[in-house]
Amino acid sequence: MDVEDHKSPAAMANRSSSNKKRARNCCFICLAVLLLLGLLLLILGLTVFKTKKPVTTVDAVSLDDLDVSFDIARLQVHLNVTVKADLSVQNPNRVSFKYDTTSALLQYKGQVIGDAPLLAGKIGSRQTHSMNISLTVMADRLLSDSSLYSDVIAGALHLTTYVKLSGVVHLLFKIHVKTSSTCDLFIDVLNRRLLNQTCHYKTKL
Repeated sequence: MDVEDHKSPAAMANRSSSNKKRARNCCFICLAVLLLLGLLLLILGLTVFKTKKPVTTVDAVSLDDLDVSFDIARLQVHLNVTVKADLSVQNPNRVSFKYDTTSALLQYKGQVIGDAPLLAGKIGSRQTHSMNISLTVMADRLLSDSSLYSDVIAGALHLTTYVKLSGVVHLLFKIHVKTSSTCDLFIDVLNRRLLNQTCHYKTKL
């Protein structure tokens, strides 16, 4: 009984010291694992899973049903035309790009004269998605624009198409992306053809 009482405090002290060392070692190991995981995620985020900008490209533009008539008494022009555009959106990321519902716009000197809805969708990893849009001029929006008459008389008409897609890319966290295309169209009214087009592209993370 005396021997057990004599050894008990020492045994308890050794056991307590051993438990503290074990707990300290576990903490160090857990911290090291967390640091390694964090470092691994950082490396992956900066290399393999680095966010890349989706790119919108206008592949082709054409005119359909171009018709112009004059109201000389009122110095007005009645314009009917449908602008058809083939777009492609490339997603270079290793995850999908989800975009919201939006509209493609047709403009004349900053005024919206036509639009077409683009429904929400998803573009898979490293895929290219094609879109075909048709923008028809809403003639009533041009009746009050006096500059249209002089442009048509001069034989040249300048229209602009604008498309913007807004969405998200889910990598290690959610990243908002906006990609847009603007095309300036120069129309030869007399010969009823597209004379020239200049497109500009922009992407923002």
